[in-house]
Amino acid sequence: MNPQDNAESLGLTFTKQEPGYLALVVRSGNLLITSGHVSDIKGKLGAGLSVDEGKAAARECAVKILNSVWNAHGTLNGLRVLKVLGCVNSTLEFHEQHLVINGCSDLLHEIFGKDGDGYHARSALGFAQLPTGVAVEVEAIFEIKDA
Repeated sequence: MNPQDNAESLGLTFTKQEPGYLALVVRSGNLLITSGHVSDIKGKLGAGLSVDEGKAAARECAVKILNSVWNAHGTLNGLRVLKVLGCVNSTLEFHEQHLVINGCSDLLHEIFGKDGDGYHARSALGFAQLPTGVAVEVEAIFEIKDA
């Protein structure tokens, strides 16, 4: 199956988005660069939220990113995931940001293949606060293959 079919088989649906104050995705050459997409889950890892809840928040971010990329490109097919930056709202004592952002990476691996186009570079960082108190914010860069 291709990435679009993989996403749909996981129950993901994609909807048209109206342009907002800032671009959710910009294209530069053969790259699609996303803005940060935030989770609906709010809170701080290490102060009330578990790693599993954080992973769910990171997965939410990935779903939102994929919807924005679908809007920009028209399909998930023909894309390669290059880079993911995961920002985790966490206490100073929390040190498992990488496990939280696995929620995003795992979904991208399921859709694009862990050993193929979904194999990506990644950073997972802890932040003292994120906008509106969200648990996670993620941005990503995709390559349009054969562009």
